[in-house]
Amino acid sequence: MKSVHYNPVELIRKKRDGGKLSESELQYLISAYTKGKISDYQMSAFLMAVYFKGMDFEETTHLMQAMMHSGEILDLSDIQLPKIDKHSTGGVGDKVSLVLAPLLASCGVCVPMISGRGLGHTGGTLDKLESIPGFRTDLSIHEFKKQLKEIGVAMIGQTAQIAPADKKIYALRDVTATVDSIPLIASSIMSKKLAEDLDGLVLDLKFGNGAFMRDAKRAQELAHTMIQIGKRSGVHTIAVLTSMEAPLGMHVGNSLEVIEAIEALKGHGPDDLMEVTYALGEQMLRIAKIRGGRNLLEKKILDRGALERFRQMIKRQGGDRRVVDDYKHLPVSKRSVEVLAPKTGYVHAIDTFDLGMLLVELGGGRSKKEDTIDPSCGFKLHKKTGDYVRKGSCLVEIINDRSTRLEAVAEKLGRVFSIQKKTHRYKKLIYRIVK
Repeated sequence: MKSVHYNPVELIRKKRDGGKLSESELQYLISAYTKGKISDYQMSAFLMAVYFKGMDFEETTHLMQAMMHSGEILDLSDIQLPKIDKHSTGGVGDKVSLVLAPLLASCGVCVPMISGRGLGHTGGTLDKLESIPGFRTDLSIHEFKKQLKEIGVAMIGQTAQIAPADKKIYALRDVTATVDSIPLIASSIMSKKLAEDLDGLVLDLKFGNGAFMRDAKRAQELAHTMIQIGKRSGVHTIAVLTSMEAPLGMHVGNSLEVIEAIEALKGHGPDDLMEVTYALGEQMLRIAKIRGGRNLLEKKILDRGALERFRQMIKRQGGDRRVVDDYKHLPVSKRSVEVLAPKTGYVHAIDTFDLGMLLVELGGGRSKKEDTIDPSCGFKLHKKTGDYVRKGSCLVEIINDRSTRLEAVAEKLGRVFSIQKKTHRYKKLIYRIVK
């Protein structure tokens, strides 16, 4: 497309006033910002205008394409296996990718997974992987493609070559309160994923008090937008709407979640984690046209095929593969403090957002992108929504050696659990599959 120069102030004003931006206008904005010709404060103003005024589907698609073409588009055409990725909109205790990627690779699917870091209350796949001593998430494109050819799975961070505009814009969205915008979410995720040269994509769109999308209606609206973008781009896209009203699994915290993921690959995963993993895995197999469904996924867990693929991935990416068999090689704090139930009854709710923010307070998460994290701390949940508890029994353990705020965190943790006398039935985890 021929380069056209626009006045960024006029484009910001146009969107602020509810106007529709053309393909060339959006292309100019994204290209100029990526090259440093538009300032952060001007792009922040544009993002806020989009947040309040929205974008129609055509605009959202043009924004996504401009972001995708701001960098390199991978060419994985020499890999003959079906290339299917998965993306989650993020939650607390969500270690599904650590189980799902090697599991699908063991079934004959190529999984080129480009993941993100945690920010705020949500955990990040890269942070979990990097708690494995030596594990590299910064593979070059050449190393990434070579590993995909050899073992069918690689999990890396966003490189400087892939959708660099998204990397810059995402950092701004985090600090300008413009994360929760369907056009911005859809264009961000799809610009990265469609740059991977995929055959298919399965989205885990979470909703609830522990997700960015609080209600299912908004999550479904996002699903339809992203599926249509995928369809227009020739990538078969399916969305699975899942509840994030409670943490996923029983462990929250980077090294602890690696342990729980390995246990899942050994056949000992908690029911909720495996339910989401299998639901997403079935859709990935369906797109890949590989028969067997859940039976095949369960078989690869039982025969340790998925576990072996995870071990191979750790080795190829420089990590200490001994962690698979001996968790002492992972950085896990030795000290634990129990938080006890203040009364007898049933757990009616867990404030998942607050639980995620308490991990940040311990040092296990980030409030700013540049924060460093302590991979050794976290929480071991003993009770989940619907469980019966006796007064004085353990609700959750705090695993932490370093924090000077341990007592404050313990006091707040007790308020995360809502306990009532009457029984409570847990809402279903898989809300809807949107195709």
